[in-house]
Amino acid sequence: MKKDPNKGYIALLGWSLNAIEAAENFDRRYVVVAPEWAEEYCQKHDIPYVPWNFERLNDRSLEIAHTLQEMKVDVAIPLFEETVEWAGAINSVLLDNPRLYGQSLLLRDKALMKRRAQLGGIRVGIFEEAHDKEDVVRFLKRVNQTLLKLDGDPNDPIHLKAFDKAGCLGHRVIRTPDEVDTIPDEEFPVLMESHLDGWEFAVEAWIHDGKIAFLNISEYVTLGYSVFVPASPELEQYRPQITAQIEKLIKAFDIEFGLIHPEYFVTSDGEMYFGEVAYRPPGFKVFELLERVYGFNAYQASMLVFDPKSTPEEVAAFFPQEIVDADGFAGCFGVYPRRRVVSKLEIPEEVEDDPYFESHELTPPVEETVTKRTAFGTHWGLVYFKGDEAARMKELLKHMEELDFYV
Repeated sequence: MKKDPNKGYIALLGWSLNAIEAAENFDRRYVVVAPEWAEEYCQKHDIPYVPWNFERLNDRSLEIAHTLQEMKVDVAIPLFEETVEWAGAINSVLLDNPRLYGQSLLLRDKALMKRRAQLGGIRVGIFEEAHDKEDVVRFLKRVNQTLLKLDGDPNDPIHLKAFDKAGCLGHRVIRTPDEVDTIPDEEFPVLMESHLDGWEFAVEAWIHDGKIAFLNISEYVTLGYSVFVPASPELEQYRPQITAQIEKLIKAFDIEFGLIHPEYFVTSDGEMYFGEVAYRPPGFKVFELLERVYGFNAYQASMLVFDPKSTPEEVAAFFPQEIVDADGFAGCFGVYPRRRVVSKLEIPEEVEDDPYFESHELTPPVEETVTKRTAFGTHWGLVYFKGDEAARMKELLKHMEELDFYV
């Protein structure tokens, strides 16, 4: 697509073919900042590219910011959790705003993030940092003491999460002191949280000039397994409260532009609790699901709101109307093998014959023994569905958990 020199010049941080394809078909100039292994592919396919290894930020970190500045790049967009901090550091130089780096740290460190949210008057569960196993045992006991548990009552679980990893990585649920022994020492320090009983959901909000340009609610059927968009009417009824929460979040974190992907809980009495927020595209191909129902490219949407040269009119014209313009519901299911030993991929007939079934990206198993999942683990691939009814989509995604795709 022809590039417009009056629009912003964008750097994509990290390697994502879907993001690159979106940039190719958009009117902004772009460059991909990725590790050296991407070079050959970029040369072969004429993709503008700058090599950079996203190791820990160090004394050399500013080099990449100055390189991009010399190239007259306007803004850097993080595509993965690991590049959020880099985007903050680079944009603080490109946009001459040192505060952006500090903001990126808040959006990376789950403990700092919860404190900032709390300071902004946002409800969060009880949380603390743990440096060793004793801290975890103490926290488990204290949380259950606070909940007035009696001897013999089952413990309320606590959640352990890595400080700076994406979503489910390193997430463990601990119910008894014995389970604490299974945590490897190298996983510390971790963030500990009390368990929130409620309906967990995620939001994707594109922000321009400090205001919400488009807000999607993603409904989890089972966390770590399945999601669909837009949310069911039952969850969508909370949209006014959810919008108010996102506006609080924008204010608390001082967010002027970009895409945020926060997670929340609605408790049975309709209270909203903040879980966490990411400053990058969501997992589980939610961007692709949004394109299936709304027809806009969510990567291009992010480039648009990140670009300091975008106008409010251009942003308003780009986005469809939430819910009203959605053409049905799109969902996906992450497949985990249910057996310990598998030899082949076999898509169940009832899945392929279902009118909601669209496609899958599962591949035959490379190894026969399935590694045991620690914490939430990584799925083996996704199966995609699209249809007209939220209730039927929910039922279908739930039913997938009972099926074997690897036999």
